[in-house]
Formats: sequence, structure tokens, C-alpha cells
Amino acid sequence: MVNRHRGEVELKADGKSYTLCLTLGALAHLEAAYGGEDILTLADRFSQGHLTSRDALNLLEAGLKGGGHESAALDLENLSFEGGMAGLIRTLADLLRVTFGGTDAGVIEKTEADLNRSEEGEKHLPPFPGMPS
Repeated sequence: MVNRHRGEVELKADGKSYTLCLTLGALAHLEAAYGGEDILTLADRFSQGHLTSRDALNLLEAGLKGGGHESAALDLENLSFEGGMAGLIRTLADLLRVTFGGTDAGVIEKTEADLNRSEEGEKHLPPFPGMPS
């Protein structure tokens, strides 16, 4: 069971549950993945709603590592996430929220209602949350 007070969130993929956590080591892994950008710069970038598919993979890999999983043993690029890509993005946003706290902004602010509603009020999901349909 995950412990949100320790910064853990649950990810469901390929019918299994995984604990994600951005530990100090996982954050160092993220900094290295971004060429040494400091973690506050990265947190600011993510909080502004800028999340590429590479960002999602980097966060997923770091979160799995921090959660005690061997990400090298998983085919991260081909995992099937509960809720699809929108489910993954919501989980990663939650991971950022429990790690950095503060106000909900950017990616973190994207609620399911925001992702499911078009201008005409129709329910749909854009191809990648945060991007135009």
C-alpha cells in the first residue's frame, strides 16, 4: 500500500500495481536525464503544464526507481496504463503533487473534468492531455 506522506503514489499498468516515489536518488536521476538541470527548474517546468512524452518516460522511470522497482526489467515504452495515457498523466501529476506540494498548477491542475470536456461540452480525451485535440 502506498504512503502519500512519504510521497508515494500507485500506478496501475499491465494489470499490476507499482509504487512510484521521487526519492532523492530518483530526483538525481531526473537531473541527470535533463543534463544537470536543477530539480527546482524541472519542478517549475512541469508545474507550467509542459510535459512531453519523453518527460513522462523520464518521470515514470525515476518514480519506479524511487518506488523500489527495477525499471530496466520493464518495457516502459510499451506498458499499457489503466486509463490510457490520460491515466498515466494523472498519476504523474499526482506524483509531482505529493513530491513538491504547493498549489495545483499546470499539469497538476489538469483535472479529469478538464481532460474530458470539449468546448461544445462533449466528453472526450485529447490525444495527449494538455495538447490541443
